[in-house]
Amino acid sequence: MQQKARRIIDEIQKVVIGKEEIIQKILMAILANGHILLEDIPGVGKTTLAVSFSQAMQLQYKRFQFTPDTLPSDITGFSVFNRESRRLEYQPGAALCNLFLADEINRTSSKTQSALLEVMEEGKITVDGVSHEMPHPYTVIATQNPLGFAGTQELPESQIDRFMVCLSMGYPTYEDEVRILRQKHGDKPPAAIAPVVSREEVCHMQREAARVYVADELYQYAALLAHTSRGHKGLRLGLSPRGTIAVVKMAQASAYLLERDFVIPSDITAVFPAVAAHRLVLNNSARSQGLSREEAALQILAETKAPVLHIGGGRHG
Repeated sequence: MQQKARRIIDEIQKVVIGKEEIIQKILMAILANGHILLEDIPGVGKTTLAVSFSQAMQLQYKRFQFTPDTLPSDITGFSVFNRESRRLEYQPGAALCNLFLADEINRTSSKTQSALLEVMEEGKITVDGVSHEMPHPYTVIATQNPLGFAGTQELPESQIDRFMVCLSMGYPTYEDEVRILRQKHGDKPPAAIAPVVSREEVCHMQREAARVYVADELYQYAALLAHTSRGHKGLRLGLSPRGTIAVVKMAQASAYLLERDFVIPSDITAVFPAVAAHRLVLNNSARSQGLSREEAALQILAETKAPVLHIGGGRHG
């Protein structure tokens, strides 16, 4: 694995125990300039995970707890009239940072959700006609509780599509939970996250990941996966073009982490469920049969033949 990436993952695993695959996927999304949606129950370590990334990568971090009365200006900021200068001065909102944890985004109003998602898409905040660029790098980690929890409402498809990946940490295993208890209640103080890379190095890693070579056959494979999803009998909505682009970007980040300067089919298959599943909308028939979006994503992979490439002196399929 790429040396800096390996050090970041190892450092975060000091406090986030037993979740290496999730940590890798989040790191890929950051390197692919994407945003992350964590759908999970409370108390499984989502905040700890976000804070650990900010510390290991020396990113300015902010957390905001979304509630039904959260206003768009709480997120984007607002202008205040300065009597001395007789000018409007911008007061930054919570979203102006490098790594923004938007906690329980599905508890707030659609208007506030839209304000955040506009920032994610545009990379800037516009208040009173004046645009303010977001710092680089910029990543949003949003969390939502599963539907059925008090006060939750489903994010619209158009908004959920803007998240590059959707992940779930889930409960720890028995062994990992014992390790967590020992860490929290043992004689030794909890491990501290040491900085591994600077913000400038993160930006450099993002640029390197974006330069990873993608063969034309793999563009065709990603497009074929998207078209297969749109014809799936259990889906009302398949993968959007934005989703197909996200698959390729995540595949580039996957190859970069594995110290390759080219993408192979297994990079796409490895990231496809995390990128695609939350964008798929089941029809009533599939729901009644108990099909999940994750299962649908795996079915799409199984139904779509991956190409065989001859790159770098090897055969990759």
